[in-house]
Amino acid sequence: MVAIRPGSPLTGSVTVDGSKNAALPLLAAAAALHRPVHLGNVPANADVETMLALLQQAGWHTARPVSDLQTAVILPGDKPEAGPDRDIAARIRASYYLVPALLGAYGRARLPWPGGCQIGERGMEQHFKVYERFGDRTIVDDRGYVVEAASIPRAGTVSITLPFRSRGATIAALLRAVVAGRPLRLGMPNLSPEVLAVVEALRAAGWQCRMGEVLLALAPPLSVPPESIVWWVPGDKIEAGTLACAVAVTGGDVRICGVRGDDVVPLVRALRWLGVPADAEDDVLTVRGRDTRPTSRSLRAIASLAPSGLDADFEPSLMALALTRPGTHLFSDTINPGRHGNLLPQLARLGADIHELSPTKCRLTGPQQLTGAGVEATDIRTGSALLIAGLTAHGVTTLGGLDQLRRGHADLPTKLYALGADICEVTP
Repeated sequence: MVAIRPGSPLTGSVTVDGSKNAALPLLAAAAALHRPVHLGNVPANADVETMLALLQQAGWHTARPVSDLQTAVILPGDKPEAGPDRDIAARIRASYYLVPALLGAYGRARLPWPGGCQIGERGMEQHFKVYERFGDRTIVDDRGYVVEAASIPRAGTVSITLPFRSRGATIAALLRAVVAGRPLRLGMPNLSPEVLAVVEALRAAGWQCRMGEVLLALAPPLSVPPESIVWWVPGDKIEAGTLACAVAVTGGDVRICGVRGDDVVPLVRALRWLGVPADAEDDVLTVRGRDTRPTSRSLRAIASLAPSGLDADFEPSLMALALTRPGTHLFSDTINPGRHGNLLPQLARLGADIHELSPTKCRLTGPQQLTGAGVEATDIRTGSALLIAGLTAHGVTTLGGLDQLRRGHADLPTKLYALGADICEVTP
């Protein structure tokens, strides 16, 4: 566990890791191409290491060059393997991204139900409907599911319209089209930075793509794809947002490097609404907490899948920040219906007074004074929010459940310490 207590304002400069939420589908996309891929800026968090292990178990070769440990090399295997270990695959949600690659290599994918953070139902109905449109067959049971490729390959354009902008189903459709070598017309696509990273990667591999809010069209390469494929994982916008909120609560000044400005626009908008000067330009997010002028304006942090909407993973960190700001603030996350059930009880241990309007919606009035106590990172983003809260709580806050936190961040406490946070690891 780590112990954290209030201290000096955070100052300096820090560089975020590559995005876990982008790295995982990019690794699966590399496997789906069934060609050598060099993927740069790969984070060393636990979920990424699990995905690399699953690829190896399924017959792909993976390596991190000694000269650049942030690069992962993914090579097709030369012999069939038994497939991913179901117990290991159950540790992460992103195991479902491997279905297209497994169908392409073996004609069959057998996986457990998605694991990862316990923040609500992990329904896969839209994934299965995507595969059905390609002619695949799905069988489900209590332990997981099996997807079997069509016995007679089909040709022609596959047209699908999603009922909502599902990130997972959008990536499933893209990767299944790649494996099938078929054009795709996808209505109501998710256009989050993580999906756009996959689209950019496929373009680099020769695939043609046109996209807008209503329709995404993907077509196979017109010519032989390049021999050497090099991709890059974008910087972690959620880690950047967590650090930005931590800087804001301490009244510090920090440059957060390595994150694309477009990826944090909704976060910057929320920070400015609360009176925190913040700017995102090129690959730097700047937060000037010392110049904060509390506005008493009420923040409405509504998680959304819409283009330019607030990513649900920003919400917990913003909630920890809002506890220190005047106003009556509303938070809503219907995308992850179990997240508030994790986060709110932990903040309550620190003395936070948050009114739960429904399982997915809550309201709080700030500023509130928190008191240090023992809390638990029950999921990745709850752990991040509790680190921020600990920076303002009187006394010492001890945070357990670091294994959860490290699933998404290689070492977030170390980054906070480098900026001047009073934080250290302790033995229970």
